[in-house]
Amino acid sequence: MKHKDIPERDRLIFAMDVPDCGQARALADELGDAVNFYKIGLELMMSGEYFELLDWLLQREKKVFCDLKFFDIPATVGSAVRQLQHRGATFVTVHGNRSIMEAAAANKGDSLKVLGVTVLTSLDRGDLDDLGFDCDLEALVLSRAWQALDAGCDGVISSGLEVPKLREHVDNKMLVVSPGIRPVDNKPVGDQKRVVTVETAFANGADYIVVGRPIRDADSPRAAAEAMQASISKQLAKAS
Repeated sequence: MKHKDIPERDRLIFAMDVPDCGQARALADELGDAVNFYKIGLELMMSGEYFELLDWLLQREKKVFCDLKFFDIPATVGSAVRQLQHRGATFVTVHGNRSIMEAAAANKGDSLKVLGVTVLTSLDRGDLDDLGFDCDLEALVLSRAWQALDAGCDGVISSGLEVPKLREHVDNKMLVVSPGIRPVDNKPVGDQKRVVTVETAFANGADYIVVGRPIRDADSPRAAAEAMQASISKQLAKAS
Protein backbone atom coordinates (compact mmCIF):
# COMPACT_ATOMS: atom_id res chain seq x y z
CA MET A 1 0.00 0.00 0.00
CA LYS A 2 1.31 3.44 -0.94
CA HIS A 3 1.47 5.70 2.11
CA LYS A 4 0.47 9.35 1.97
CA ASP A 5 3.05 12.11 1.64
CA ILE A 6 3.29 12.92 5.36
CA PRO A 7 6.57 13.97 7.02
CA GLU A 8 7.83 10.75 8.56
CA ARG A 9 8.50 12.11 12.04
CA ASP A 10 5.04 13.72 12.18
CA ARG A 11 3.40 10.29 12.07
CA LEU A 12 4.02 9.72 15.78
CA ILE A 13 1.56 11.72 17.89
CA PHE A 14 2.34 11.79 21.60
CA ALA A 15 -0.71 11.82 23.86
CA MET A 16 0.10 14.45 26.49
CA ASP A 17 -2.01 12.85 29.23
CA VAL A 18 -0.78 14.70 32.31
CA PRO A 19 -2.72 16.75 34.88
CA ASP A 20 -1.20 20.19 34.40
CA CYS A 21 0.61 22.32 31.87
CA GLY A 22 3.81 22.49 33.91
CA GLN A 23 4.26 18.74 33.55
CA ALA A 24 3.27 18.98 29.89
CA ARG A 25 5.93 21.61 29.15
CA ALA A 26 8.57 19.63 31.03
CA LEU A 27 7.75 16.51 29.01
CA ALA A 28 7.85 18.43 25.73
CA ASP A 29 11.23 19.89 26.65
CA GLU A 30 12.54 16.42 27.50
CA LEU A 31 11.22 14.91 24.27
CA GLY A 32 12.71 17.69 22.13
CA ASP A 33 12.88 16.80 18.45
CA ALA A 34 11.92 13.17 19.13
CA VAL A 35 8.27 14.27 18.91
CA ASN A 36 6.82 16.83 16.50
CA PHE A 37 3.11 16.23 17.11
CA TYR A 38 1.20 16.40 20.40
CA LYS A 39 -2.31 15.37 21.39
CA ILE A 40 -3.84 17.43 24.18
CA GLY A 41 -7.19 16.33 25.52
CA LEU A 42 -9.78 16.65 28.24
CA GLU A 43 -7.47 16.25 31.23
CA LEU A 44 -5.40 19.26 30.20
CA MET A 45 -8.53 21.15 29.17
CA MET A 46 -9.64 20.98 32.81
CA SER A 47 -6.28 22.35 34.01
CA GLY A 48 -7.35 25.87 33.02
CA GLU A 49 -4.30 26.50 30.79
CA TYR A 50 -5.25 24.52 27.73
CA PHE A 51 -4.93 27.26 25.14
CA GLU A 52 -1.78 28.66 26.75
CA LEU A 53 -0.22 25.21 26.25
CA LEU A 54 -1.54 25.03 22.69
CA ASP A 55 0.10 28.39 21.90
CA TRP A 56 3.33 27.35 23.66
CA LEU A 57 3.60 24.20 21.54
CA LEU A 58 2.88 26.12 18.34
CA GLN A 59 5.58 28.65 19.21
CA ARG A 60 8.01 25.71 19.32
CA GLU A 61 6.88 24.67 15.83
CA LYS A 62 5.02 21.61 17.09
CA LYS A 63 1.75 20.36 15.63
CA VAL A 64 -1.23 19.98 17.93
CA PHE A 65 -4.15 17.56 17.92
CA CYS A 66 -7.04 18.83 20.07
CA ASP A 67 -8.65 15.60 21.22
CA LEU A 68 -11.83 17.10 22.66
CA LYS A 69 -14.32 14.67 21.12
CA PHE A 70 -17.04 17.26 20.59
CA PHE A 71 -20.48 15.71 21.04
CA ASP A 72 -23.51 17.99 21.31
CA ILE A 73 -26.28 19.32 19.11
CA PRO A 74 -24.96 20.20 15.63
CA ALA A 75 -25.19 23.99 16.12
CA THR A 76 -23.08 23.83 19.27
CA VAL A 77 -20.48 21.53 17.74
CA GLY A 78 -20.28 23.73 14.66
CA SER A 79 -19.75 26.82 16.81
CA ALA A 80 -17.07 25.10 18.88
CA VAL A 81 -15.15 24.00 15.78
CA ARG A 82 -15.47 27.49 14.31
CA GLN A 83 -13.92 28.94 17.48
CA LEU A 84 -11.09 26.40 17.37
CA GLN A 85 -10.21 26.79 13.69
CA HIS A 86 -8.38 30.06 14.40
CA ARG A 87 -6.14 28.59 17.09
CA GLY A 88 -3.58 26.81 14.87
CA ALA A 89 -4.43 23.20 15.74
CA THR A 90 -4.03 20.52 13.06
CA PHE A 91 -6.66 17.97 14.18
CA VAL A 92 -9.82 17.94 16.28
CA THR A 93 -12.03 14.96 17.12
CA VAL A 94 -15.82 14.79 16.85
CA HIS A 95 -18.29 12.18 18.10
CA GLY A 96 -21.85 11.70 16.97
CA ASN A 97 -24.09 11.17 13.98
CA ARG A 98 -23.92 12.53 10.46
CA SER A 99 -25.48 15.92 11.26
CA ILE A 100 -22.98 16.55 14.06
CA MET A 101 -20.04 15.64 11.82
CA GLU A 102 -21.45 17.75 8.98
CA ALA A 103 -21.66 20.77 11.31
CA ALA A 104 -18.05 20.26 12.36
CA ALA A 105 -16.82 19.85 8.78
CA ALA A 106 -18.71 22.94 7.62
CA ASN A 107 -16.94 25.11 10.20
CA LYS A 108 -13.38 23.78 10.13
CA GLY A 109 -11.88 26.40 7.86
CA ASP A 110 -8.86 25.80 5.65
CA SER A 111 -6.27 24.36 8.03
CA LEU A 112 -8.06 22.47 10.81
CA LYS A 113 -8.85 18.83 10.00
CA VAL A 114 -11.85 17.08 11.57
CA LEU A 115 -11.52 13.44 12.59
CA GLY A 116 -14.62 11.37 13.30
CA VAL A 117 -14.36 8.86 16.13
CA THR A 118 -15.41 5.37 15.02
CA VAL A 119 -15.26 3.02 18.04
CA LEU A 120 -13.05 3.81 21.04
CA THR A 121 -10.13 1.40 21.48
CA SER A 122 -11.26 0.84 25.08
CA LEU A 123 -14.44 -0.88 23.81
CA ASP A 124 -14.91 -4.49 22.81
CA ARG A 125 -17.90 -6.59 21.73
CA GLY A 126 -19.23 -6.82 25.28
CA ASP A 127 -19.13 -3.04 25.68
CA LEU A 128 -21.07 -2.58 22.45
CA ASP A 129 -23.72 -4.94 23.77
CA ASP A 130 -23.94 -2.81 26.93
CA LEU A 131 -24.41 0.28 24.75
CA GLY A 132 -27.17 -1.37 22.72
CA PHE A 133 -25.28 -1.80 19.45
CA ASP A 134 -26.55 -5.02 17.91
CA CYS A 135 -23.95 -5.25 15.16
CA ASP A 136 -20.48 -6.51 14.42
CA LEU A 137 -17.74 -4.24 15.78
CA GLU A 138 -15.90 -4.12 12.46
CA ALA A 139 -19.13 -3.31 10.61
CA LEU A 140 -19.80 -0.45 13.03
CA VAL A 141 -16.34 1.00 12.42
CA LEU A 142 -16.90 0.84 8.65
CA SER A 143 -20.34 2.45 8.95
CA ARG A 144 -18.98 5.27 11.11
CA ALA A 145 -16.10 5.84 8.68
CA TRP A 146 -18.44 6.07 5.67
CA GLN A 147 -20.61 8.56 7.58
CA ALA A 148 -17.56 10.66 8.45
CA LEU A 149 -16.37 10.69 4.84
CA ASP A 150 -19.82 11.59 3.50
CA ALA A 151 -20.17 14.32 6.12
CA GLY A 152 -17.00 16.04 4.95
CA CYS A 153 -14.60 14.92 7.68
CA ASP A 154 -10.93 14.59 6.79
CA GLY A 155 -10.41 11.30 8.52
CA VAL A 156 -11.25 8.98 11.39
CA ILE A 157 -9.91 7.64 14.65
CA SER A 158 -9.74 3.85 14.46
CA SER A 159 -7.95 0.98 16.12
CA GLY A 160 -5.19 -0.42 13.95
CA LEU A 161 -7.08 -3.70 13.96
CA GLU A 162 -9.81 -2.29 11.71
CA VAL A 163 -7.57 -0.26 9.37
CA PRO A 164 -7.22 -3.00 6.71
CA LYS A 165 -11.00 -3.08 6.27
CA LEU A 166 -11.12 0.72 6.14
CA ARG A 167 -8.51 0.73 3.40
CA GLU A 168 -10.36 -2.00 1.52
CA HIS A 169 -13.83 -0.50 1.70
CA VAL A 170 -13.43 3.26 2.35
CA ASP A 171 -11.64 5.91 0.28
CA ASN A 172 -7.86 5.61 0.74
CA LYS A 173 -7.59 9.42 0.77
CA MET A 174 -9.19 9.47 4.22
CA LEU A 175 -6.74 10.00 7.07
CA VAL A 176 -6.66 7.21 9.63
CA VAL A 177 -5.25 7.94 13.07
CA SER A 178 -4.77 4.88 15.29
CA PRO A 179 -4.55 5.02 19.09
CA GLY A 180 -4.13 1.98 21.34
CA ILE A 181 -0.51 1.42 20.29
CA ARG A 182 1.68 -0.83 22.41
CA PRO A 183 5.27 -1.86 21.64
CA VAL A 184 6.02 -5.56 21.97
CA ASP A 185 7.98 -5.10 25.21
CA ASN A 186 5.18 -3.11 26.84
CA LYS A 187 2.58 -5.81 27.45
CA PRO A 188 0.21 -4.04 29.92
CA VAL A 189 -2.68 -2.46 28.04
CA GLY A 190 -4.67 -0.98 30.94
CA ASP A 191 -8.09 0.18 29.77
CA GLN A 192 -7.20 -0.32 26.09
CA LYS A 193 -8.73 -3.49 24.64
CA ARG A 194 -8.08 -3.31 20.89
CA VAL A 195 -4.35 -2.66 20.61
CA VAL A 196 -1.63 -3.21 17.99
CA THR A 197 2.11 -2.62 17.74
CA VAL A 198 3.69 0.31 15.91
CA GLU A 199 4.70 -1.94 13.03
CA THR A 200 1.27 -3.53 12.67
CA ALA A 201 -0.50 -0.17 12.66
CA PHE A 202 1.50 1.08 9.68
CA ALA A 203 1.54 -2.28 7.90
CA ASN A 204 -2.25 -2.19 8.13
CA GLY A 205 -2.39 1.27 6.56
CA ALA A 206 -2.57 3.81 9.40
CA ASP A 207 -1.36 7.32 8.59
CA TYR A 208 -0.62 8.36 12.17
CA ILE A 209 -0.40 6.62 15.52
CA VAL A 210 -1.20 8.06 18.95
CA VAL A 211 0.99 6.87 21.79
CA GLY A 212 0.72 7.95 25.41
CA ARG A 213 1.66 5.75 28.35
CA PRO A 214 4.43 3.71 26.65
CA ILE A 215 6.32 7.00 26.16
CA ARG A 216 5.15 8.98 29.20
CA ASP A 217 5.82 6.16 31.68
CA ALA A 218 9.13 4.97 30.19
CA ASP A 219 12.36 5.34 32.14
CA SER A 220 13.46 7.63 29.31
CA PRO A 221 10.50 9.10 27.41
CA ARG A 222 12.82 10.51 24.76
CA ALA A 223 14.48 7.13 24.15
CA ALA A 224 11.07 5.46 23.95
CA ALA A 225 9.88 8.03 21.41
CA GLU A 226 13.03 7.67 19.33
CA ALA A 227 12.62 3.88 19.33
CA MET A 228 9.10 4.31 17.97
CA GLN A 229 10.31 6.75 15.34
CA ALA A 230 12.87 4.15 14.26
CA SER A 231 10.15 1.49 14.05
CA ILE A 232 7.98 3.79 11.93
CA SER A 233 10.87 4.56 9.58
CA LYS A 234 11.69 0.87 9.19
CA GLN A 235 8.07 -0.09 8.48
CA LEU A 236 7.56 2.70 5.93
CA ALA A 237 10.79 1.70 4.18
CA LYS A 238 9.43 -1.84 3.83
CA ALA A 239 6.28 -0.50 2.19
CA SER A 240 8.06 1.78 -0.28
